[in-house]
Amino acid sequence: MRRTRVRFAPSPTGPLHMGGVRTALYNYLYAKQKGGDFILRIEDTDSHRFVPGAEEYIMESLKWCGIIPDEGVGVGGPHAPYRQSERRDIYRAYAEQLVKDGFAYYAFDTPEELENARKAEESEGRTFIYNAGTRAAMRNSLTLPAEECEKLLAGTTGWTVRFKMPEDTVVQMEDLIRGKVEVNTSTLDDKVLWKRADELPTYHLANIVDDHLMEITEVIRGEEWLPSLPLHYLLYKAFGWEDSMPRFAHLPLLLKPVGNGKLSKRDGDKMGFPVFPLKWVSPEGEVSRGYREDGYFPDAFVNMLALLGWNPGTEQEIFSMDQLVSEFSLEKVGKSGAKFNPEKAKWFNREYLRMRSDKQLAEAFVPILAKHGIGVSGPEGEQHLLKVVALIKERATFVADFWDIAWYLFVAPTDYDEKDAAKFWKEENIGPALQAAEFVRNFEGPLEKDSIGPALEEYIRENGWPMGKVMNCLRLALTGCGSGLGIADIVCLIGKDEFTRRIDAICSKLGK
Repeated sequence: MRRTRVRFAPSPTGPLHMGGVRTALYNYLYAKQKGGDFILRIEDTDSHRFVPGAEEYIMESLKWCGIIPDEGVGVGGPHAPYRQSERRDIYRAYAEQLVKDGFAYYAFDTPEELENARKAEESEGRTFIYNAGTRAAMRNSLTLPAEECEKLLAGTTGWTVRFKMPEDTVVQMEDLIRGKVEVNTSTLDDKVLWKRADELPTYHLANIVDDHLMEITEVIRGEEWLPSLPLHYLLYKAFGWEDSMPRFAHLPLLLKPVGNGKLSKRDGDKMGFPVFPLKWVSPEGEVSRGYREDGYFPDAFVNMLALLGWNPGTEQEIFSMDQLVSEFSLEKVGKSGAKFNPEKAKWFNREYLRMRSDKQLAEAFVPILAKHGIGVSGPEGEQHLLKVVALIKERATFVADFWDIAWYLFVAPTDYDEKDAAKFWKEENIGPALQAAEFVRNFEGPLEKDSIGPALEEYIRENGWPMGKVMNCLRLALTGCGSGLGIADIVCLIGKDEFTRRIDAICSKLGK
């Protein structure tokens, strides 16, 4: 039995879409579950679409997600090199072999001739397809004399090698997700396999040859490649590699949250969410948001992606990477597209935030505090930070939310919300609020929420004061507005001395 070997083979034409990350993830999970190898191969044969920095972006994205290749670009391995541009010398021989065996031919048509052929077909209400129905009228080695072909091969660089698609043949295929697939070759064109102009193969030839040489056992890729499956089947047959042909699985599309169609960057820009794992800055300076920079945890992002297309068959939604490896199967990947829900993505991050230890969250909060000029030093500062994090993490979606939720636990307010001040800091409320503040200052019990909180509320009730108005007056003094944590929580964290300073400050600024 062959060892399981799968590959993720992106093109460095820009940032890696989250759909591409999901493809890599499913390949990785499949390989790890089977005790096999996950390979990263860069398919950079389309030199015109190459984008500087894209390859590095792909590798960094996979690393952030914890999708680590066993071999490939950046890792090495027995089948190196893993960039197709570095393997360019091997492909021509395979293209020539197909021509020699009658499965391909040389095509000498110029761009102008191809365009004229398209226009001629369109004028008759038909779509031009370069295949058995039209190739006899084109300039290629099937129609030109051998001597003329030899001259063109030796003296020109615009020629290509095209696959000779069989005429009116039903190709029967098996997809691990979609089951049996049948396509008649009359609907398919004679794809270009190799180009003399840059001496590079197209995707179709390169991926077949590389998958064969790298002993790939399963090709797990996006649905957009399903139309290419008949050609790839026929290429394996033409090379005589049917016995070692990998099994194919075509993953469903990631769909936009609203409406129909594939999830795109435009959807993210419009609705305010990223579609890339990391921030991307294009060579032209255009900036695209990333999940990492937006504050998502990598394991939350991966967990969310795993469930976009795969259903474990249970109610469980939270999976570690090890659990995903254990539970994943292609049989439970759906055929239909999976709608992306940006609110569900946030839900995953909230769940993973709550699963982090207070120490982990405190460490992640330190750089944010530093940006606001607040340092955390010594055991006392660290303990204070741990208490803050423990108190506020249930209210947060991202670690960055901590500052917005509880900045006043680190610095005193210098201004007071005008609307809240007008609503709460009224003469009939100020007196009771100041008396309640005095009660807090003189409280002799332990400075703990469960001690001072009930005592303060009982004191207010005994005096017949309106609880909400008194508490909102105190909260205005402590936070600068009428919202925030409970008074007892704030007092326990800032201490009585700071509490007193803030009461004095609001009286000084707004009057008693």
